[in-house]
Amino acid sequence: MHLTEVKAMISKFMINKFQTSKSGVLSLRLLTFAALLLTCVGLFVSAASAELCSTVTDMDAATRSALEHAALQFGDAVVRGDAASLRQNAIASLASNFAGAEALVNESKPVLAGAQASVRATYLLDATGGPPVLEHAEFLCGIWGTPQFVSFTLNSLPSGKYGLVIEDVKSSKGPYLLSFILQQEGAAWKLAGFPPPKPGQVLGHDAPWYLTKAREFKAKGQTHNAWFYYQEARALVTPVNFISFTPLIKLDKEAQQSMPADLPTNGPVNLTAANGKTYKITEIFPVVVENGMDLVVKYSLPDVSNTAQTFQENSNVIKTIATKYPEYRETFAGIVARAVAPNGQDYGTLLNMKDIQ
Repeated sequence: MHLTEVKAMISKFMINKFQTSKSGVLSLRLLTFAALLLTCVGLFVSAASAELCSTVTDMDAATRSALEHAALQFGDAVVRGDAASLRQNAIASLASNFAGAEALVNESKPVLAGAQASVRATYLLDATGGPPVLEHAEFLCGIWGTPQFVSFTLNSLPSGKYGLVIEDVKSSKGPYLLSFILQQEGAAWKLAGFPPPKPGQVLGHDAPWYLTKAREFKAKGQTHNAWFYYQEARALVTPVNFISFTPLIKLDKEAQQSMPADLPTNGPVNLTAANGKTYKITEIFPVVVENGMDLVVKYSLPDVSNTAQTFQENSNVIKTIATKYPEYRETFAGIVARAVAPNGQDYGTLLNMKDIQ
């Protein structure tokens, strides 16, 4: 929304207030509020003027066509496993440090071979006219709260014009999302970023299925299972980690309302075993395995070099988790405990759920 549109809305609000006032005279307090509001809006729009976002309905046809044509070529290169072509068409900073992107291409070969890609969404992000590097760039597309609202947050972004193209990919291994960040150099759009491809399904189920299951777990009072299924649904609908949109905002709000307080989402939490020993849990998250999902529990341990002793500590953590949260037996095939030493060295143990007594 442009500044002129915002000012017009405020002016209309003031006129309505004037017309509904019994005395026909606006109060000093209301006039002061309006003046301050217009000033703040002007400052806000001025500060954000270097960060403009356009959707396909806002950008010109030539720009959209150029962005999508380049992105589809990049997608075809990924499907063919042609990392050299991607590097050749990348901006200089990415081309000179291409190992990560090349690794993603190679990792994607088994699941994307022979796949077909089509464009899902295209965005133009204009970060020109500001400082050489934007420490915290925020692009807002559409009106907040509407189904079409989308925002992007990028840190340390060099000045320039960027595009984000998200592609639907149908492969023999299931649906995937491919995303490409492009930067304009002259008349060409170069590859500026290649986020990891995202699966559209996990264990044969899509985001709506995981959201439905999360709500079912919540209704049964299984808040821990519900939380993990909310997060799985979130991961499946989020193509890149710097995007936010109205359905995702609503999902996050719903998930937060049932977030268990004893999960280490905001820092380590203590877990007391039956023998009275307390473990500092640092992370808990699910991982997909061949026949389902395992629950990974990371915790701190001063030393993991004695593997026999560490195995026993891991077993204590696993048995305590399974006993304290019996709901996990309904969801996970096994529990993995990973003891992590201060130097980063870790040692893991997996116990299948049926073997945990």
